[in-house]
Amino acid sequence: MSNGRYKKKLESDELLEIIFDYAAKITIEHNLDKLLLLMADMGREMTVADRCTLWLYDERANELWAKVAHGMDEVRVPSNAGLAGYVFQTTKPLVIEDAYQDERFHSDVDVQTGYRTKSVMVIPLINKQNVTLGVYQVINKLTEEEVFTTEDVKYLSLAASYTAQALEAVLMNIEVEEAQKEIIFKMGEIGEVRSKETGHHVKRVAEYAKLLAIKAGLSEEEAELIKVASPMHDIGKVAIPDSILNKPGRLSKEEYTAIQAHSTIGYDLLKNSNRSILHAAAVIAKQHHERWDGRGYPDGLSGENIHLYGRIVSVADVFDALASDRPYKKAWSIERIIKHFNKEKGKQFDPTLIDLFLKHLDGFLAIKEQHDE
Repeated sequence: MSNGRYKKKLESDELLEIIFDYAAKITIEHNLDKLLLLMADMGREMTVADRCTLWLYDERANELWAKVAHGMDEVRVPSNAGLAGYVFQTTKPLVIEDAYQDERFHSDVDVQTGYRTKSVMVIPLINKQNVTLGVYQVINKLTEEEVFTTEDVKYLSLAASYTAQALEAVLMNIEVEEAQKEIIFKMGEIGEVRSKETGHHVKRVAEYAKLLAIKAGLSEEEAELIKVASPMHDIGKVAIPDSILNKPGRLSKEEYTAIQAHSTIGYDLLKNSNRSILHAAAVIAKQHHERWDGRGYPDGLSGENIHLYGRIVSVADVFDALASDRPYKKAWSIERIIKHFNKEKGKQFDPTLIDLFLKHLDGFLAIKEQHDE
């Protein structure tokens, strides 16, 4: 090395140790962001490169995207653009000594960041079914030679083959989860349509609930879980007769009891699932009509005996009901809603959640405007 500027070239046993060390971590990682970061770190470390970007193929958009790139935000390019696009299309590894001497290289990112790309190596990421999932791209070799070698291609390709299956499994799981979320949302819409609501109500309640959950100190993951589960809060309405559900006049005692049953019906529909989303949806369906003072239904729970998910969705659901036009009423003014929430703080609603809601009211109003009818 010269004056400490360069790093030493790795030996074969060191390369294999890196591959197996990272492969052990990668095969048990189920979070896509963390998985991509591990794969990028592996590529950079084993090739002694300054940067590594993992480009994945988005079939719907016909684009390559990099969610995790060292020192960069997410970027998207056409699947045939640049060096990454060339390798994705041809499935042939590419090694370049100076990117600026290759007409396929796009220097836009360098111009934006002030970075200087020189040596580049790109290899395809292919699964066992011979489907190209994306490409590995490493930039600027840090050894004294400053160029990538055929040995780099060989070992990074080996590492890619080890890890492609783990990546594909995580991507497949995400696709399944997205399908579940879509089904849950559509089922929630069905419940609302029965009572002449719209999908906008479901969307707004979901967004309100997530924001309130975050303000209440829940993690991003748990707040997202509440958001995804909340559209099912009134799914039990599917079992309530239209004659009762949409009765224009005052309900009799028997009819009101029938309406109240939707919370238990929804819970019974969902309770036997061991999926975290549906389990959360079951809790929300049953408890979002409970009251802080114990005068709610179906079980008359009070205070913190009501699950936090139910307390959060209760605030979100009532706010949207009051702030929106309904067949039987006009939307309330924000001033009237604030007055009502202050009055019901510690009665119908968790007082801490009401304080948080009113403190961050601008955020909830922004959601309302974004998802208005």
